[in-house]
Amino acid sequence: MAGTFLLMLPWSQSSGQWGGWLPALFTSTSAVCVTGLSVVDVGTYFSPFGQLVLILLIQVGGLGYMTATTFLLMLLGLRFGLRDKVAIQQSLDRSGMAQIRQVLRAIAIATLACETVGAIALFTPLMSRHETLMGAAWSAIFHSVSAFNNAGFSIYPDNLVGFVGSLRVNWIIAILIVLGGIGYPVILEGWQLLKGKRRLSPLSLHFRLAILTTLGLLIGGWLLFPGAEHLNPKTLGPLPINDPMLAAWFQTVTPRTAGFNTIDQTQMSLFAQMVTIALMFIGASPGGTGGGVKTTALAILIGCTISVLRGRESVLMFQRQIPQRIVQKATAVVVGSSFTIILGTLIMAVFDRDLEFIQLLFEAVSAFATVGLDLGVTATANAGVQLVLIALMYIGRVGILLLMQALLGDPHRSRLRYPEEELLVG
Repeated sequence: MAGTFLLMLPWSQSSGQWGGWLPALFTSTSAVCVTGLSVVDVGTYFSPFGQLVLILLIQVGGLGYMTATTFLLMLLGLRFGLRDKVAIQQSLDRSGMAQIRQVLRAIAIATLACETVGAIALFTPLMSRHETLMGAAWSAIFHSVSAFNNAGFSIYPDNLVGFVGSLRVNWIIAILIVLGGIGYPVILEGWQLLKGKRRLSPLSLHFRLAILTTLGLLIGGWLLFPGAEHLNPKTLGPLPINDPMLAAWFQTVTPRTAGFNTIDQTQMSLFAQMVTIALMFIGASPGGTGGGVKTTALAILIGCTISVLRGRESVLMFQRQIPQRIVQKATAVVVGSSFTIILGTLIMAVFDRDLEFIQLLFEAVSAFATVGLDLGVTATANAGVQLVLIALMYIGRVGILLLMQALLGDPHRSRLRYPEEELLVG
């Protein structure tokens, strides 16, 4: 709501007039939920002040509310009590409350370092789109923050289509997206590994699953896209000889909840759109700036399927047994997310009967998984569809399980045990 009010101010509008409440609300929600969907052209609709507000909203949304506010308290020299420590522990998904200050400081340093290096690296290749050094510098900062936080906002009308053949822009943005989406726990553990502090202790299961699943999805998507689109005269077909592979790589990275695009999404084949939907639904890793059902949930469900096929009663991964509550949580996340997306798609179909099913499904998954890719529906949709997308972005960023717990109250464990009974499945 604060972002909506700030973006409605005349100082935030390039026209100098008060802005409409729905575009401001939609953009604010998209920024705080680090989605990237927009009903306006950010570069021309908002003034530099409005773009600054947008970046601040993205930064708070990417760090997470508890992390951002607690770090602000630390900067002001204020102490936070036990309730604050428990809240930040749960938001970071840590088992204990020891060294929370050090973890928060490390997260802030990692975020600032990645975004600063990214902005410096983007400055030179982005100069071709600007007449002044200040314009290029602001564009580099804006896109670096947007990329690391997996927001997908761009100040260019065509997003990054104009840089489809730029090796530096594609790889810098892709690296920032992957670093932001892989999660702070993986970044911090990887940094300890590089410094030699993890030689005597094994890598955590979370680190291994997040890295391997992410690599598998990136490589698999990179192999699928050129085969599906290399003859498409409206996407990869007309590009120079080396650009299709580069564009296919970027198109594999950006559905991991980033939202940037270097090719026209509306012109992709149905196969490529379905692959994009699958990548968006899976999303990034826990503890990062991305959304989706998360890579670890996918890995756990695959491990659960393998255990069933091999006749095991427990889920084993890397010689570690996954607790039953974690398996149930992963199942609940995937089922709840699927139900929310289907419901959102159906409601949007009621509001706009002219849109095709693939368009509605694509927009619903993109909003819920906080991706930001679209098939040209968001900006032209009616108010009803846009309000549904706002709700999907909010639910996707808060988390379907957390939202249901907030609505239903804290769960109470029952001491009762009931008799078992077999039933047919599959």
